Amino acid sequence: MRRKHKGIWYSTNWQEYFERARALGLALLQDGLQRGDVIAVLAENRPEWLYADMGAQCVGVLGNGIYPTSSAEQVRYALVDSGARILFVENEEQLDKALAIRAQCPRLQKIVFMDDKGLRLFSDAHVLRFADYLAAGQALVANGAEDFDAAISSGKGNDIAFLVYTSGTTGAPKGAMISNANLMYQIGVVPSYASLAVGDKTLSFLPLCHIAERMTSMFNPLATGQIVHFPENSGTVFNDLREVAPHLVFGPPRFWEKLYAQTELFMQDAIAPARRTYRMAFADGTAVANARLDGKPLPAHQALRFAMLGQFALANIKEALGLQNVRSALTGAAPVPPDLLRWYMAIGIDLREAFGMTETCGFCTATPADRIKIGYAGVKAPGTYIRIAADGEVLVRGPNVFAGYWNLPEKTAAAIDKDGWLHTGDAGEIDRDGYLKITDRMKDIIITSGGKNISPSSIESLLKFSPYISDAVVIGEGRNYLTALIMIDQDTVSKFAQDAHVPFTDFASLTRKEQVRDLIRGTIEAVNAKLARVEKVKDFRIIEDLLTAEDEELTPTMKLKRRVVARRHAGLISSMYENASAVSASVPVERIRT
Repeated sequence: MRRKHKGIWYSTNWQEYFERARALGLALLQDGLQRGDVIAVLAENRPEWLYADMGAQCVGVLGNGIYPTSSAEQVRYALVDSGARILFVENEEQLDKALAIRAQCPRLQKIVFMDDKGLRLFSDAHVLRFADYLAAGQALVANGAEDFDAAISSGKGNDIAFLVYTSGTTGAPKGAMISNANLMYQIGVVPSYASLAVGDKTLSFLPLCHIAERMTSMFNPLATGQIVHFPENSGTVFNDLREVAPHLVFGPPRFWEKLYAQTELFMQDAIAPARRTYRMAFADGTAVANARLDGKPLPAHQALRFAMLGQFALANIKEALGLQNVRSALTGAAPVPPDLLRWYMAIGIDLREAFGMTETCGFCTATPADRIKIGYAGVKAPGTYIRIAADGEVLVRGPNVFAGYWNLPEKTAAAIDKDGWLHTGDAGEIDRDGYLKITDRMKDIIITSGGKNISPSSIESLLKFSPYISDAVVIGEGRNYLTALIMIDQDTVSKFAQDAHVPFTDFASLTRKEQVRDLIRGTIEAVNAKLARVEKVKDFRIIEDLLTAEDEELTPTMKLKRRVVARRHAGLISSMYENASAVSASVPVERIRT
């Protein structure tokens, strides 16, 4: 692995990784932890995260990641619910949270901090520096190495490997128990959806608390030998992406949308010949992508022009994004705008959809590299089974299905039925070729006053393809038409305002500008043209708050909590339905009807 610190990449080889994990494992045993006990890690992605978590797993102790954006109260909940005995924190900020709630965590016996900046003079009998804890474990190696090896060997398939807490979109987070068998299965099927070689590079930028990043950065490389790169911090990800140029990139749709928006902004400011060359190359790339999707040959003259022009112009685009080496580009965790997938195909990157969840230890379905079908999450993982229930819910059964929820037998029984089928909570369908399409979360499907069932996620994904919209919530349950709450993208809309000489002082003032509302109105009209009449968005409001993971409306994985959004912005929603016979503001009804 490699970690960037103050602009310099520092490397760790496999032997050093093992020795540090062993030292951490022995230190945990020295502190009296036993098989089945729990530790927690509260930190951004960094090598120490892996040392602690892997060391714990080797001796049968369960690791539990806590999102670094968590509040002190959320940290308290995670520690108390899991019964964590040791907490590893990153820095002074995270230590302050832990100290604030330490007295309310009866099982917590020790806190270990990784970065001592601002803490060099700090003294507490129950708080240690990571370097000191590591050194204490290393001192135990001479007499304890055999005990460490024996602890690894005594692990069994049905033992719990680690905990992953759900993001709490509805209700309190639940600790999903991932077994050794789940883990080994997922490691074994990596070649079925990713093209990887020993020494390939990856970039670890999603929270390690999330099952996808835990697998990609921690466990898959054990079998496939990737070099994992940890960015300097969460704000340097896109710069580090260009510097690393990884071979495998997994990111949610919003990550890929940001890269697309960066390209659009860059091309707006490019000189005229560069814009013209890009447009021509992109048009040819689009033709190539459409021919591939349709299974039809490309006209010879167009194929030749693309080979000469496209490879030059589009290669520069990929290099500017840091994607020139990518062999496996994957996305999931939220609906993906189809036009976004087509854009990446046109520039020569097959961005493939996948479906998985915490309760399936990640990967469940993925789009085959040689059989791309846009709008579908791919085919099932080897050895698993997927079917659609009578009410449209996606059910999964197989070795990837988790062991249940920590200390919640009733919720476990509700999630996994007596026949072993996991009820995912997602609505979907399977086509004749075995491709799974996720239409929405079961609980999110809108039923209008006219009795029409509408999937808001598919409409929202079309809206979010616009570089000017970072997120959207479609409203309409029990109503006679649909509306939307819009969150604008700060960077792209600010650039638009500057170019159009629209004055603004802060984010809130930017959202209130009539030119910005016109910009969003035009985007919605363009999306409406692709929708059936009952799916059209007839009004909208722009949310004035710039949401971050610390806000109540978002989960730590940046998913909107629909119920919270609806409650917090009930006034905005009501204003869009005050006069149902004449939609007031945003999208002209006559335009919609035509």
